[in-house]
Amino acid sequence: MPDTAPPHAPPSDGPASVGFETAIAASIWDLKYRLKEGGAPLDADLAATRDRVARAVAAAEPEPEVWAARFRAVLEDAAFLPAGRIWAGAGTGRAVTLFNCFVMGTIPDGMGGIFDALREAALTLQQGGGIGYDFSTIRPKGAAVAGVGADASGPLSFMDVWDSMCATIMSAGNRRGAMMATLRCDHPDVEAFVDAKRDPGRLRNFNLSVLVTDPFMAAVDADGDWALSFGGRTFRTVRARALWDRIMQATYDVAEPGVIFIDRVNAQNNLNYAETIAATNPCGEQPLPPYGACLLGSVNLAALVRDPFGTEAALDGARLGATVRTAVRFMDDVVDASRFPLPAQAEEARAKRRIGLGVTGLADALMMLGLRYGTPEAAERAGGWMRDVAREAYLASAALAGEKGAFPLYDAEGFGRAPILDRLGADVREAVARDGIRNALLTSIAPTGTISLFAGNVSSGIEPVFASAYRRKVLMPDGAREEVEVVDHAVRVWREQGNEGLPRAYADAQTLSPEEHVAMQAAVQPFVDSSISKTVNLPEGISFEAFKEVYRLAWDTGCKGCTTYRPNAVTGAVMSVADAPRAAAGGGPPAAPHADPMPRPAALEGTTYKLVWPESAHAIYLTVNDAVVDGRRRPFEVFVNSKNMEHYAWTVALTRMISAIFRRGGDVSFVVEELKAIFDPRGGAWVRGRYVPSLLAAIGGALEEHMRAIGFLDGPAAPATFPKATPAPAVPGAACPRCGETALHMAEGCATCTNCGFSRCG
Repeated sequence: MPDTAPPHAPPSDGPASVGFETAIAASIWDLKYRLKEGGAPLDADLAATRDRVARAVAAAEPEPEVWAARFRAVLEDAAFLPAGRIWAGAGTGRAVTLFNCFVMGTIPDGMGGIFDALREAALTLQQGGGIGYDFSTIRPKGAAVAGVGADASGPLSFMDVWDSMCATIMSAGNRRGAMMATLRCDHPDVEAFVDAKRDPGRLRNFNLSVLVTDPFMAAVDADGDWALSFGGRTFRTVRARALWDRIMQATYDVAEPGVIFIDRVNAQNNLNYAETIAATNPCGEQPLPPYGACLLGSVNLAALVRDPFGTEAALDGARLGATVRTAVRFMDDVVDASRFPLPAQAEEARAKRRIGLGVTGLADALMMLGLRYGTPEAAERAGGWMRDVAREAYLASAALAGEKGAFPLYDAEGFGRAPILDRLGADVREAVARDGIRNALLTSIAPTGTISLFAGNVSSGIEPVFASAYRRKVLMPDGAREEVEVVDHAVRVWREQGNEGLPRAYADAQTLSPEEHVAMQAAVQPFVDSSISKTVNLPEGISFEAFKEVYRLAWDTGCKGCTTYRPNAVTGAVMSVADAPRAAAGGGPPAAPHADPMPRPAALEGTTYKLVWPESAHAIYLTVNDAVVDGRRRPFEVFVNSKNMEHYAWTVALTRMISAIFRRGGDVSFVVEELKAIFDPRGGAWVRGRYVPSLLAAIGGALEEHMRAIGFLDGPAAPATFPKATPAPAVPGAACPRCGETALHMAEGCATCTNCGFSRCG
């Protein structure tokens, strides 16, 4: 069915159609943003949700009814889209934060302080906030620990503890935790940090980024020596270019770590007189000080285009200005309306009142004006629009300061040195000098995947269009899931005007060059006082030398960081809409999923694996039987047996469920990923020199080795935990850990599933 809302109103317990452009938007509202109690809806319709949010935020105003009406109006025309956490939490009375993500406090270099920090992280994740940490403050592996006669285990060992904690919090709730870990390029453990994600089972709840300094980049250019130091002691010296190449090689191979140009971040920070930044939130668009928080919202540029695809197509500047001014006031009020997991986070947020107002729908807006994303003309127009947004935001915040007062840590002399003021014009500088400013930082380009779908599937953030259309399962009013076609907003407008094919200026993420990606990021960066969440999608076949040039281009053009994605053997190939399912060893795509289970042949060939788990008195035997379908051998059923009756109930359930999945065909590799991601809160075990987080993860590892042995899974083998590992040359496709479809794509620094909406950024 097409992705359009039904003409009739559905039952009261399902998503309302009124006010929605698409069925997927109605589904997102009902599942994510609609207020419910015990499953019963309290928001009768979308208008009720808007009213709830507007009233809750306006409560901070001296005239709440006046501002509630104005906030409601700007929400109704979809020109301003608050972050999803505001839609879901404002006015509910629940103990949740309206801020998306946090950078946590500085980690002390001592056991007590480290575990105090771990506790704070757990409390923040529990309330739904993503977190970022700089682990550079922890002494390197092998350094002496005074007073106990032992050597330090290093920051990566404590990152493993954080990773396990995040997995535990995630398993107890319905929201995936998101974390960022950073490490300085001069830390003695930086090489181990760079290579950490080469282990496919390690640090899966973290994004990783290296903090790259200006002196390091100068040493790379000069091919000079680079000291790796901690606490005033140099542990060893490496060649700077060799370390840079090691960072690039890891990113080329496994998509991480990212790179943050940290000296540039601090030099461009409006608050460099009052804070030093060493970490970002999980998606990288908000470099923040200790206990800093990011509050996000976006101006929907696609909603502001007049006469789309027409001869008079243009962005409505008056509406843009009015939308930005109301959005700044709205977001400033959220600072006062929100709860915080920790008192230190509340204090930090209210002392600086930083907000992150960005844009979404940029690619669609450009397309409607006949400008192809990535061209010099499009980059120039995008930069101009972002300058307009920033100017209006700074003028609005200065006016708010005149009315309500500047942020508490405002210092006229210190803030007057902010580099962005010179780029926004003399009138902005004069307004700030006269009235001060209400918000220390105002602009940021954040991931907007869900709210962009909510607004009718406009292009996300400043990313290009992902695809003109793709398929996605949507929860319908009767509780059934139905597959719908999700059409890009601009393409839908084009078709509704009676046109065929695609607009002349259409471009998508699969067809752009790396240089075009970076050009768009660089064009808007001068007018973004925080940072930008963007992914440069690269073809698998790009050479290593060409790959490195992408990062050098980002550095040379003034970007604050760079995130790329290239299909690889560890994270898998991201499937584009034009891709066929991945080829199997021996040729041919995997069989499509069967509507009904495949009948069981009378006899099957299989293999039995013996698993020895340290806490189990008896071995566990895993038998995997295979069938040949369309000339290809594939897993068909599993059996788990043991004398240990403690596991009897769940082994029976496990064998039945996995076998049922296998018998329906298709790409069932996601079963492996789901099992391997399970952490036992009692702790895992070291098996054959490798840490396995749970007995179920051990079973997943054995299944993975079997799938590789029979050629069902391709790609290089992981470090061996079980026998019969048989590597094959092709790269496996990336399966969504929630729905199992090979539908993950990278955008805005996040892996996002186009089938079910899962996101690794929470």
